Amino acid sequence: MLKQQKMGKQVGAAKKEVLRVSFDSRLKLEFHGSKVTSDAGLLAYRELDAALGLTDLSENLLHDGRTGKNTQHSMVAQMRQSIFSRLAGYEDTNDAERLSVDPTMRHVVGGRATEHMAASTSQMGRFETEVLTQRGNLKTLAKLSGKWIDRLRERQPMWELILDMDSSVSETYGEQEGTAFNGHFGCTCYHPLFCFNQFGDVEQSLLRDGNVHSAKDWRAVLERYQGRNIPRYFRADAAFANPELYEYLEAEGFEYAIRLPGNVMRCCGTSGQC
Repeated sequence: MLKQQKMGKQVGAAKKEVLRVSFDSRLKLEFHGSKVTSDAGLLAYRELDAALGLTDLSENLLHDGRTGKNTQHSMVAQMRQSIFSRLAGYEDTNDAERLSVDPTMRHVVGGRATEHMAASTSQMGRFETEVLTQRGNLKTLAKLSGKWIDRLRERQPMWELILDMDSSVSETYGEQEGTAFNGHFGCTCYHPLFCFNQFGDVEQSLLRDGNVHSAKDWRAVLERYQGRNIPRYFRADAAFANPELYEYLEAEGFEYAIRLPGNVMRCCGTSGQC
């Protein structure tokens, strides 16, 4: 159960010490046997976010072209609502209307939402489909996870870097921009590219059209690691086996392991032996 204490108001001595979060000292967490929110676990994630200043980075990186009433929730607040909603298992904005009055979500979002309500379904829909899809904001989003990892490494340095690069499939329905049929996956989809480090963190991701080659845009991802003065290793499957990538990795001082494509076996003669 979440309880909000008005600052400066004396409430008497507590019988026992209560659990508080540092990102909003007005909050205290207690158990009273009543179900107020099913997403109280988000407070722990928000506490980590505040300690590292992750979502706060959005304030200076994302461009806000909104005017008038559309600005009642800041870019940072809407970014938090979008991220923490997904983290709680809500895959789209359909649940935003209910979450906008949920006590946990309101405090996780912060700002105006704390005293009133978080963004509605229509507001979140505009934010994700109109604001974030602007060209400059899309480029920022692609690099944001890497900036979060850099912020973490300021606290806990990394002594070596192992990168795993691979493409994935995100099946689509309808006429979304960039969607295309991919013969390898046998469906209409997007074909995103991901790069993970040895801890499973997403260093960078790129949303790509559905029919592009698996290795397309590898250079745009690897350029982030130029000049890193630590041992660096790269791993990938056979889709990334091309001389241009080999030459780049060797010039940049990477050690690498890339699977080679298999050879097509052909039958020779009438004996059936190849």
